[in-house]
Amino acid sequence: MADAPRFRKDAVAVPDEKHPVDETLPPFKMFTSGLQHVAAMYAGVVAPPMIVGPAVGLSATETAFLMGASLFTAGLATLLQTLGFWKIGAKLPFVNGVSFAGVTPMIAIGKGQGHDAIPVIFGAIIVAGVVGFLAAPYFGKLVRFFPPVVTGTVITLIGVSLLPVAFNWSQGGNRTATDYGSMKNIGMAALTLAIVLVMRKFLRGFLQQISILLGLVAGTLVAIPLGMANFDAVKNADLVGFPTPFHFGAPQFQVAAIISMCIVMLVCMTESTADILALGKIVGRPADAKTIEGGLRADTLGSALSPLFNGFMCSAFAQNIGLVAMTKVRSRFVVAAGGGILILLGLCPVAASVIGVVPLPVLGGAGIVLFGSVAASGIQTLAGAAMEKGENALIVAASVGIGLIPIAAPNFYHAFPKDLLVVLDSGISTGCVVAILLNLAFNHLGAKKAAAEPAPEPAFVH
Repeated sequence: MADAPRFRKDAVAVPDEKHPVDETLPPFKMFTSGLQHVAAMYAGVVAPPMIVGPAVGLSATETAFLMGASLFTAGLATLLQTLGFWKIGAKLPFVNGVSFAGVTPMIAIGKGQGHDAIPVIFGAIIVAGVVGFLAAPYFGKLVRFFPPVVTGTVITLIGVSLLPVAFNWSQGGNRTATDYGSMKNIGMAALTLAIVLVMRKFLRGFLQQISILLGLVAGTLVAIPLGMANFDAVKNADLVGFPTPFHFGAPQFQVAAIISMCIVMLVCMTESTADILALGKIVGRPADAKTIEGGLRADTLGSALSPLFNGFMCSAFAQNIGLVAMTKVRSRFVVAAGGGILILLGLCPVAASVIGVVPLPVLGGAGIVLFGSVAASGIQTLAGAAMEKGENALIVAASVGIGLIPIAAPNFYHAFPKDLLVVLDSGISTGCVVAILLNLAFNHLGAKKAAAEPAPEPAFVH
């Protein structure tokens, strides 16, 4: 396939000039623009390890270590996407970070295993990443099985599955504590939520983009004089450190965990495909099959390598695509600079541990917006899913209903074999499987085979 013509900023074809995607900016602008991308995604990167760590019994210091590792591996994955090598990387201003899609399945894997869960989770991610890397050249042919009715359902379930975490944080996080669910804790969560909403309403531009981060800062400043902030993680953190490979032990490979994370990988690859297509349009370099393949290879390779440095599964951060559209800065080297900043933050444990100062009720208030936004993104995707067709409405109804079982009735599957619970206790995994199977049954098989649906719209979720 011939190379696409290069363009000026005014989109006039000029073969001898660089496309804006390949332009480099002055050092200061490169750094500040890259820092803006980091600020927009920081909360999303540290939130998954912040949820998974305590869920499997890690201490505040160990959880801070996971957060630093996630920043480091997000930086590596971003460099793979933006700079690339061989056939790896979309070579677009494409930010990668820890996917929210894996949080609930990882908690399900860790149920009852404690610290031993981390090596099992990492082993499953490694296998899922390798499988995804091998499947990348063929995934374009499978995208038609992930139309908006499927992706929208799954993204909605991701957000809804995470909201109970925010509610638990809002109450204090520790169910055995005497002040769990106190008016003081819930009031602090409500205040933080109100601050985030007010900032989102009245701020503009870059400040509006980081309203959740600013809300966390403001809520923490209010909580410090009330004695609700804990500085232990910062005191115990080193200024400089490297995420020791396999810090929690050698990876372990359990079939049920691998199946669960492979399902998550399919979801992540679908999201990334939609995001690559959207970003290609925004920057004026439409993504072809080669670009999508390279982008998926970077996603999956980043995910396979991430556990080596104690990180989780990586995928596209679509809110940064919105940032590219808003700022009109299309250079992939700006985002690569952001990847470099993420790596530096990951090498500074103190920076990662600062988030540990934020009281859980403050995190809970911001988390309601953060996780609710994920669910809202899914609903937005479903809006373009031809819901007037009775079959599609039925697919969503059944998939969401089954996906909500682990939330609404946590002990529903208590009589099932333990290995199956790793998948069944994740509403995301079960909802995704049901949505795919019902979409095949109603829209692809037999006489009722539907006309091809449009490619999934970008899902603005991590």
